[in-house]
Formats: sequence, C-alpha cells, structure tokens
Amino acid sequence: MLPYKLIVFDWDGTLMDSEARIVASMRAAIRDLDLPPREDDALRNVIGLGLQEALATLYPEGDRLLKNALVERYRHYYLNADPTPSQLFEGAKLLLEKLQEQGYLMAIATGKGRAGLDRVLPEVGVAHYFCTSRCADETASKPDPRMLLEIMAQTKVSAGETLMVGDTEYDLLMAKHAGTDALAVSYGVHEKTRLQRCGPIDCVDSIEALQGWLLKSVPRAYV
Repeated sequence: MLPYKLIVFDWDGTLMDSEARIVASMRAAIRDLDLPPREDDALRNVIGLGLQEALATLYPEGDRLLKNALVERYRHYYLNADPTPSQLFEGAKLLLEKLQEQGYLMAIATGKGRAGLDRVLPEVGVAHYFCTSRCADETASKPDPRMLLEIMAQTKVSAGETLMVGDTEYDLLMAKHAGTDALAVSYGVHEKTRLQRCGPIDCVDSIEALQGWLLKSVPRAYV
C-alpha cells in the first residue's frame, strides 16, 4: 500500500465524542417547536450530514421557515444551553501529534457549521494540527464530494495520495465520489456492517487501532 500525503478526518464521531450532545440538542430543539418527536436512532442516523440536510431528512414535509427555526434552536442548545459533555475521544490528540511528527498533512471535512468548528478546535487544543477544513454550511454537504475536492485542490494533493477517515456512510460515500480511499472507524455513529457496505479499504474499532493503522508506514515527504 502506498503511503498518503493527506489525511482528511471527519470530526463528530471520529475525533470528537459528541454524539450524545448532538442528539440531546436536536431533541430539545424539536421539543421547543412542538414537532412530532423522532427516535434517538433517527437522530443519530443524520449525524454527519449538514444541519439543513439532516433536518430535511427528519422532517421532509417541513418548509423553509420550519427548518430555519430548527437550525436556530439546535444551535442555541448545542453551542450554549445543553449541558451534555462533548470531548475528544481518548487518544485522539496523541494520534494527531504523532501523525504531524510523521509529516502528514491533516484536514477536517465535517457536517458541522463553521461557527461550531471554529469554536471547538481551540477549546480542545488541536487547531494547529490541521492545514485546512471545510464545513457543511460553506460548501455541499456529504455525501457530495465537493468539500473533499476543495481540500485536495487547496493542498494540491491528488486523490490517490488522500485518505478520508470517518465514522458514517456519508464520509465513505463522499470519498468514493471524490476518488479517494476511505478508512472507516466503527466506534462512532454508524455500525460496522453499514460502514463495510460502503467499501472502505479497512475498518478499525478504536482510536488505538486507528493510530496503529495510520502509522504502519511513513508518508512520502510533502512537496
């Protein structure tokens, strides 16, 4: 296997253990607007999509005004009002440190909004590991390949030298559409069998296994 120059990480469910906070915030937003409730499995299923796309999946009959109200209430809870803790997965910061030492370029492709990502990166002390990022509110949502294509264009790294790492089928399908390899992690949102149906080159079950997989070969020097 040829080593990669660029590793693109999903954020929620891959590096950040934020599933519980996302679900709680979505549930609270739905309650505020007196909408028909959705099961937690349905709320977890849309993690990884852009917020507008997630809400359209949950409430396809809703109009633009409803979706805008849901976005506002969700952001209120997720950014400020919900007390559910959200933190990096244990070992994630060490993984990023070791990958940087090995010379990899790293980027983020996420369904989060720009305001949320820009807030959390310095809070958890990992902003300096990433050369760039793309969020769903500034480009197309996964599984559209646009955010991954934009990252590769900015870094001038080819699809064959890029690896996408994510915990949802949306990450893996985005990589497939962009022509890059994808590595699945099963400790996040979508279950392993669902991930494997998307054809990743491998699937790992922990941050420790992810570190071992990524560091088993030294990347080519980035030029």
